[in-house]
Amino acid sequence: MRLFVGLAPPAVVLDDLDAAWAPFRPGRDDLRWTSRELWHITLAFLGEVSEESLARLLPRLERAAGRHRAFSLQVAGAGAFPRAARANVLWSGVAGNRRALGDLAQTVSAASRRAGATPPDADRGFTPHLTLARCRAPADAREIVARLEGYQGPVWTVEEIYLIRSTLSGQPRFQTVQTWKLRPVTS
Repeated sequence: MRLFVGLAPPAVVLDDLDAAWAPFRPGRDDLRWTSRELWHITLAFLGEVSEESLARLLPRLERAAGRHRAFSLQVAGAGAFPRAARANVLWSGVAGNRRALGDLAQTVSAASRRAGATPPDADRGFTPHLTLARCRAPADAREIVARLEGYQGPVWTVEEIYLIRSTLSGQPRFQTVQTWKLRPVTS
C-alpha cells in the first residue's frame, strides 16, 4: 500500500487558506487545484509499504510521536516547485515552530527506515508545504506567488501525526490508517 506520514491542519486553518486562494482559481485551467480534503503537510512520504513493514512501522511511529511535544504552526506564504515562472506544483508554506516540525519529520523518517519503509526521497531536504495545485505542463505562477507571499493563516497547535494511505486510481483519495498524539505542552 502507498503511505505517507503527515499533519492535518484543522478546519479553521483550511477555511482561511481556501478563502485566500479562491480568487486565483477561476480562469486558470492550466492548474489542477487539489481538493481541500487532500490538503496536508507531509512529514515523510513512504511510497509502497508491505504488510510486513507496516506491522513494524506502527509501533515505531507511536514511539516517534511520543518523543515530541505539541507545537504551533501556521500556513504562510506561497511558492512553486521548481520555480514560479515554470511551476509544476503550487503550494503554501509553513511558519511557526519550524525547528520542532523539522525534528518531528527527522524522527518519523528514522522510524520508517528502521521499520523497512525507507522514504524514497529521504536524501532530499525537508520543505514543509501544502500542495494546492499541480500543472501538467510548466505554468507561469509568478503573479499568484507574488500576491500570496505575505499570506499568514491562523496559528494552530500540532497535537498528532497521521499515517495516511493514498490511492491514486481515478480521483486521489486519502484514508487515515492510524493517528498518534504528541506529548502535551507543559506550562
